[in-house]
Amino acid sequence: MTADRRPWEMPISESELAALTRDLDESHRETIPVMFARAHDLSEELADTSPKNPGISSAARRAFLLGAGGAFVTLALAACGNSARSVSATPESPVDSESPSDTGSPSASESPSQSASASPSASASVYTGELKLVALSVALENQAVGAYQSALSAAQGGKLGTVPPAVTTFAKTAMAQHADHAKAWNAVLQSAGKPTITGTPLNSQQAVADALNKATGIGEVAKLALKLENGATQTYVSAASTVANKQAVDIAASIAPVEAMHAAILHFILGEYPVPSDTIATDMAAKPSDLTV
Repeated sequence: MTADRRPWEMPISESELAALTRDLDESHRETIPVMFARAHDLSEELADTSPKNPGISSAARRAFLLGAGGAFVTLALAACGNSARSVSATPESPVDSESPSDTGSPSASESPSQSASASPSASASVYTGELKLVALSVALENQAVGAYQSALSAAQGGKLGTVPPAVTTFAKTAMAQHADHAKAWNAVLQSAGKPTITGTPLNSQQAVADALNKATGIGEVAKLALKLENGATQTYVSAASTVANKQAVDIAASIAPVEAMHAAILHFILGEYPVPSDTIATDMAAKPSDLTV
């Protein structure tokens, strides 16, 4: 039996995907001021040996994130349902069309040993307490940036077959948003006097890089990206039930819904309908021990 070599066809129209991507970009832009304001507040708080803000209960933090994530997934579903009637057939890019190589972001194939600006050893990590979770968050965001960057490079080189322009626009948009998230978390590390993380110091990085190198089609890349997006979302939800610092929880709460929207759109690209849920599992959440610095 010969392998099926039919070209990949996107289950939704380009105009629908373009509409979803514009809604995603608009939602992200609305969260940016809050995200960086909370990062600034957390930086000031970490610089003070006497925490100014009491923590909130784990139940309240978890409810906050679950509610935000569910709301944004619902918005993504509604956007897709309306896009066929409200969007022209020509995709409109919500981000600059710069090359992925111009973003200054890490490559998905980058070695973990090149990941931190100061390369501290894993056995004597400079990231302790809640800063360990901040560092983990940067690494996860960088991993997503590198994955999208590698996928875009592979697409440009013809390795993934014919790639619809709307898929390219979505990948660039998601990549830029992950870079914004990493920048906010890195600002906290810098203010705390810790090395910022510019690469991907994660135990899972080699497996992700290998999977990307083996991918020969959009479907394979989309499945991998979906796994990374779900993992990041679940990590923030999981952290929200354990982190006592309100500012850190607020940063996570502003980022998690955007990651959930990335995942929802990837479901559509894969021909799957992302059903909203009142609960978000945490079995795919990364742990501080996954950090290699």
